Amino acid sequence: MQGANLVPNLVTVTRGTLSAGFEYPGIKLAVITDKELFTAEKKKRRKHRRDKNVEKINHFTDLRVGDYIVHDNHGIGIFRGIEQVTSDGHSRDYLKLEYSDGGHIYVQTSQMELIQKYIGGKTEARLSKLGGADWARAKAKARKAVEILAEDLIALYAKRQAAQAFTFGQDTVWQQEFEANFPYTETDDQISAIEDVKRDMESKRVMDRLICGDVGYGKTEIAIRAAFKAVQDGKQVAYLVPTTILAEQHYKTFSSRMKAYPMTVERLSRFQTKKEQKKTLENLEKGATDIVIGTHRLLSKDVKFKDLGLVIVDEEQRFGVGHKEKLKEMRANVDVLTLTATPIPRTLHFSLTGIRDMSILDEPPEARQPVQTYVMEYNQEFVRDAINRELARGGQVYYLHNRVRNIAEEAMRVQQLVPQARVSFAHGQMSETELENIMHDFVEGDIDVLVCTTIIETGLDIPNANTMIIQNADHMGLSQLYQLRGRVGRSSRLAYAYLMYRRDKVLREEAEKRLQTIREFTEFGAGFKIAMRDLEIRGAGNLLGAEQHGQMDLVGYDMYCKLLAEAVSQIKGKPVETQREISIEISVDAHIPARLISDEQQKLEIYKKISLINNQQDYYDVQEEIEDRFGSLPPPVVNLLDVALMKATARKLGVTTIAQKGLNTVIAFRTDAQVDLDKLTEVIMKNPTRLLFTMGDAPHITIRGFKEDPPKEDDGGAWKIRQISELLGEIGG
Repeated sequence: MQGANLVPNLVTVTRGTLSAGFEYPGIKLAVITDKELFTAEKKKRRKHRRDKNVEKINHFTDLRVGDYIVHDNHGIGIFRGIEQVTSDGHSRDYLKLEYSDGGHIYVQTSQMELIQKYIGGKTEARLSKLGGADWARAKAKARKAVEILAEDLIALYAKRQAAQAFTFGQDTVWQQEFEANFPYTETDDQISAIEDVKRDMESKRVMDRLICGDVGYGKTEIAIRAAFKAVQDGKQVAYLVPTTILAEQHYKTFSSRMKAYPMTVERLSRFQTKKEQKKTLENLEKGATDIVIGTHRLLSKDVKFKDLGLVIVDEEQRFGVGHKEKLKEMRANVDVLTLTATPIPRTLHFSLTGIRDMSILDEPPEARQPVQTYVMEYNQEFVRDAINRELARGGQVYYLHNRVRNIAEEAMRVQQLVPQARVSFAHGQMSETELENIMHDFVEGDIDVLVCTTIIETGLDIPNANTMIIQNADHMGLSQLYQLRGRVGRSSRLAYAYLMYRRDKVLREEAEKRLQTIREFTEFGAGFKIAMRDLEIRGAGNLLGAEQHGQMDLVGYDMYCKLLAEAVSQIKGKPVETQREISIEISVDAHIPARLISDEQQKLEIYKKISLINNQQDYYDVQEEIEDRFGSLPPPVVNLLDVALMKATARKLGVTTIAQKGLNTVIAFRTDAQVDLDKLTEVIMKNPTRLLFTMGDAPHITIRGFKEDPPKEDDGGAWKIRQISELLGEIGG
């Protein structure tokens, strides 16, 4: 306080920001910031964090009637829907699967973990024959092929593990202050991803992490915090983006966020003059620039860094083969963070097989609404109405016409359709100044309709633009359509996307599938689904070479990944975790009634989640989700959850079957089950008249009747589940 021009007993008001309050006892002064007063409770908001982010992929491939499926034990079949079977007055739901020669099997919904949707490179898969040897042969052939691949992956993984990167320090006071100034509340997924990135940077291992999250879900904020952390330890950061427009936007965002700190942010793209580029290159080489944001220009030979510590890549799939080779060289001993909304199959595969780390953002920001998506033939009158509706609510429109040679004429046609609108056009072949001026006018609201090419595909954040019309949408890739649609709906206002194709045109099957997919996946968190469906439509492409691709077609993507994971574990000398099938045949009412969930697609999704319950916390999570979405749980659904938890306990004990036989119930074990025999003997001796243990090739416990008669008000057999679960709990200790 010394030296300040303060007058006693006079209050001085000045403008400024504080990240936290402070106390000055000498003059009896305490300062409390508005954040501490009004956002303390908000910042504390944290849900139960899932242990493995990647486990979310279990719910991302939707199953529909008529889809090809892969059953772990029976092979490739066709899903024919859910059928309810009633036995002894109790109902249960089963999945009906059809195989070659008209064979059918019925699979309990509690065994859905054994079923995955078939994803391969073929439109039509070859069905397996029930009881035949063709599925076993296909798995053996695929297993032999993945063993070769596993050795290559292990070598690649070992090389990555052996590479030594710079070890960044723990968060500083500046880092905490910088993050506290973030104007929004982070989602739980964002917080989790930020923690993952920091942990990677603070380790000795080279970071190679993929952040997969929908457009507008806060990937850039994760990148900003990582960059800030790197610069504090004296390292330089290269932020690689696919377009000059995006480079410009990120440059402004970074500069604005970091203006209070001694950090130099520069850009490198064709928006700059030769003189400006030369100056930036000099600063990079001598270390005067901390963070550089640029396009593929950053990968040129004349770009040299004094001490590069972090490379951030935005939408890696937008860069060519040559650029990726240069990136490979850069990431040898430098931390790399890749951001994407729809990962390409190769990136996705490497992430799912553990060669690259992955964090998923699938939690939308507050007040965000899904984009309403329509696929239709081009209709001039409809286009006029769509534009007028958006202008009537004070909004702006993207009109995508991806042909530079006649984009000016198309803009004139749009102007004739809506004479009162201010129409302009933009494309990548314009001069830097002209393009920058047009985009500035659109951002400022001086242009109502922007006729443009796919130059606007990534990065633009204009909350007032909430209608998009895409011409010849059938010519575009799935992830490209998804990115384009992400340019609208970036505020709380409802947005619309119209995907149009030429009138009377017969669409190719692949194009029709793409348009159907983009219309189908309008909900939040669909980016990962889009990537998986892209893999389904296109196949794995040159993901693993022709040899491996052929094996993937034989068994499907999920089974292929399982076999690959097993092969990798064997080479590493780790025990192979195989999913053991457990049959539960007790007469209980355990199903989802139509009155609770009538939509079969939603019912399948919930059955899948219930089948993946592995502990008490999973149980509570699924229970909470069902209650939140559909209301209070009827007894059959409670029984379903209890059976799933009982099954998880049984699996850990090495149980193969729980079957009711008349008044008795038999619990059978694997011969190699890890059961504490002393504990088992103690339990049996407590109830010698009720429990009988039989040794031999098929060890099993027989429960003679139950401790009590059924309750007067039938609870669907819940009392049986409780007593079997109690017994398993006692055996497990």
